[in-house]
Amino acid sequence: MIYELRMYDAVPGKLPALNQRFAEVTLRLFEKHGLKVVGFWQTSVGENTTNRLTYMLAFDDDAQRASAWASFLGDPERQRAFAESEKDGPIVERITNQILRPTPYSPLK
Repeated sequence: MIYELRMYDAVPGKLPALNQRFAEVTLRLFEKHGLKVVGFWQTSVGENTTNRLTYMLAFDDDAQRASAWASFLGDPERQRAFAESEKDGPIVERITNQILRPTPYSPLK
């Protein structure tokens, strides 16, 4: 099992729109394409407490991750929904991600 930690810095004032897109569109499409959500978080203490959404996905391995992302990104429904949510301009300023592999002693494997 591998994990992908993703941080989205929303355009100032656009975090509600980003949260709405995840809640109403993205989560359903993640499930459709095999992107398994571990959780979503908003930063309450530390850097970027007003514009950051953080989430984690779990994958069987690198190949399953690549396949799931390709399927998700190529989905015409996703492309239409994302275009619609950004008709008044982008809602995400920056995306960063990390691939995490559990240590031998991690309870998550």
